[in-house]
Amino acid sequence: MKPRALLVATLLLTSLSTGCGWAANATIKDGSTLQLDSVTYRLDGIDAPAIDQMCIDEHADAWPCGIEARDQLTKLIGGREIRCDDLGADPSYKKRHLGACRIEGDTTSLSELLVRQGFALNVESSATGRFETEEARAKEERQGLWKGCFVAPQEFRTGKKDGALLGGSCPADRDKEIRDALFPEALAMPSGCNIKGKFAVRARVTGNVGIYHLQACRSYPALTEPDRWFCSEEDAQAAGFRRAYNCRAGTKTK
Repeated sequence: MKPRALLVATLLLTSLSTGCGWAANATIKDGSTLQLDSVTYRLDGIDAPAIDQMCIDEHADAWPCGIEARDQLTKLIGGREIRCDDLGADPSYKKRHLGACRIEGDTTSLSELLVRQGFALNVESSATGRFETEEARAKEERQGLWKGCFVAPQEFRTGKKDGALLGGSCPADRDKEIRDALFPEALAMPSGCNIKGKFAVRARVTGNVGIYHLQACRSYPALTEPDRWFCSEEDAQAAGFRRAYNCRAGTKTK
């Protein structure tokens, strides 16, 4: 084999074995999920608010922290190229992958940067999630989510309303008021995210936590107080929701 051809083959094999590459124009789905080309990655080692999660700020006002977390990730990337080391299928949703991602020219992972800013929590069980020090510093300095009051993203996603309140502005004498704000009966719809989700015990038969309803589903108009909002069916399924059975065959997200 000629030297040039050998070099090209070596580079190709290296790229295939590492399962990663640089890509511009990453699509940011939420504070811990992005898409590069046709692959969707959940940033490994962290947990960030869902796009529809609400928090309390330092002034005791409700604020859409899920949208802010997504916007912070967008700002961090700033249109630059991203590289993700593919760590395999996401255990919670096989159609997505876990990724250790970073910006071109930066050795610090996006996961660590988000924890430093206080817009993501460290996940102790993760193989690469060792950001306890960064989380402790963000908490002490009241960065991002820590400046106010919130529940862990996982507890919001599962509708656990009695979970621990986190942050520097969680007065004990306002516990009920705070929880009502974090889990409002009329959860605001994020722009472009019109799929309604409702927690349902009957969904557990299929291993889900709830049911989602598309605009074309017969049940959509009657569901006036959804527990969750999703931007796509993939997002809803990744969160553990199944499609309502009254949706017509071939129904697509609108």
